[in-house]
Amino acid sequence: MVRSGTLILSVAARLLMPLQLLFSVFLLLRGHDEPGGGFIAGLVAAGAFALYMFAYGTQATRAMLRVAPQDLIGMGLFLGVASTLPAWWHGQPFMTAQWWTIPLIGFTFSTPLIFDIGVYLVVLGSVLTAVVGLMDGGRDDG
Repeated sequence: MVRSGTLILSVAARLLMPLQLLFSVFLLLRGHDEPGGGFIAGLVAAGAFALYMFAYGTQATRAMLRVAPQDLIGMGLFLGVASTLPAWWHGQPFMTAQWWTIPLIGFTFSTPLIFDIGVYLVVLGSVLTAVVGLMDGGRDDG
């Protein structure tokens, strides 16, 4: 792995990135009952990848992501739209929340959670697309 930043930045990026991603998941799951949610969680996750990008460059970050940032936007939009469909299937108004529980583990999930995950992915993909574009400086790699 080729470092493009200083030693301190490289070490900090390796240590902070997992913590930032874990915190972003915490914010995502906490956002239904208290402050937080998909938007701020997506920004925190994008900040983690941006820090890694500053330390190791865009190619290393793309290799770590394994998915193009534009694909994250598409997946997020798909989940956002898909979260509206269960209400229609139950004959309820558009975007009425639906809740389901998995009996074996007692985990409750809902259409607002699916929508928040969609927002998370759209924000993460949008910010990463912008940051990668700025870091590449307008180069066309292929």
